[in-house]
Amino acid sequence: MNKILITGGSGFIGSHAVDRLLDLNYHVVNLDSLTYAANLKNNLFAEKNSNFTFIKGDIKDIKFLHQLFEKYKFNKVIHFAAESHVDNSIKDPFNFVKTNVVGSLNLLEVCKVNWKNNFTDKFFYHISTDEVFGSLNEVQESWKETSPYDPRSPYSASKASSDHFVRAYYHTYGLPIKISNCSNNYGPRQHKEKLIPLIINNIIHKKQLPIYGDGKNIRDWLYVDDHIDAIDVIFHKGRIGETYNIGGESEIRNIDLINNIIIKIDKKLNRENGFSKSLISYVNDRLGHDYRYSIDISKIKNELGWKPKTSIDKGIEKTIDWYIKDI
Repeated sequence: MNKILITGGSGFIGSHAVDRLLDLNYHVVNLDSLTYAANLKNNLFAEKNSNFTFIKGDIKDIKFLHQLFEKYKFNKVIHFAAESHVDNSIKDPFNFVKTNVVGSLNLLEVCKVNWKNNFTDKFFYHISTDEVFGSLNEVQESWKETSPYDPRSPYSASKASSDHFVRAYYHTYGLPIKISNCSNNYGPRQHKEKLIPLIINNIIHKKQLPIYGDGKNIRDWLYVDDHIDAIDVIFHKGRIGETYNIGGESEIRNIDLINNIIIKIDKKLNRENGFSKSLISYVNDRLGHDYRYSIDISKIKNELGWKPKTSIDKGIEKTIDWYIKDI
C-alpha cells in the first residue's frame, strides 16, 4: 500500500486532505508538531481508520525526519506544515524562516537522500500560497503560474523561498515535485485567528469586529472542500515539475464580506437585521497590507478539468453553520 506522509495534517487544510486520502484507501502518516493552529479534534474521523497514523514531530528536526522515512518508506509527501499568519510573521519573522524555509528544505533533502535517485512513482507535493506574487490594484490582470514573485510580508517571503527551494531540487537533483499556489481558504476547522472564523465568532459573542484600514482590500476566497478537490486532481493527474494555481473565483472586498456574514448570522440568531454592524471597528492598517489578490486558474481548468464548485455565498453559509454548531 502506498504510504503518504502529510505534514501539518492536524491543521485546517491538511486535516481535510487526510480525510480525502483515507477515503481513497491510502495509508496516511500525519506528521504534526501541534502548534497552536493545529487541533487533534480535526483528526477525529481519521483516527477511526486503521490506515491512519499520527506522529507528533517537527520538520525542523532533520535527524528525526530521516528516522521517519527509514521506518515508513514513504513514496509520496504532501507538505502542508507552515506558519501562516501574516501578523505573526511581522512580529517574529525568524520563526517563519525556521519552519517554512528550513523545515521545507529538510523535507526536500530527506526525500532526496532516502529515495536515492530512484524516483519512480515518487514525488514531493508542496502546498503554497498566492501571496508569493505580491499585490495587485483593481485593474491589473490576475496572477498566472508564470507571474513574477514579489512577496510583501515575512510570511509570503518565507513561502516564496520554500517554493524556490522545491523547484531548485527538481532542476538540480531531479527530485520529482508538484506545487500549487492557492488563494485565501475558508471553511470548517479553520483556526479562529483567521478573518472569517474570527468575524463569525465575534458576531456570535457580540465582540468588536476589527477591520484593517478602510476595509476595501480585496481577496479571492476558496472554500476548503474545493481546494481539496483541486489537491486531489493535482496529486493524481498533475504533471511532475509543474505548478498549478488554485482559486475560488470569488473576489470580494473585506468590508463587503463582513457585512454579508453579519446579515446571515443576525438572521440565524434572530437578531434585528443589521444589529451586528454596530460591532464594526476600524483599526490601524496592517503593515505592508497587500491591496488585492487575484489568481488565474485557467491552467488547472484546461489541463486537469478542475474548477471551484462552491460560491462564496454558499460557502459562507456552510461555514457559519459549522462554527455555530462547534461553539
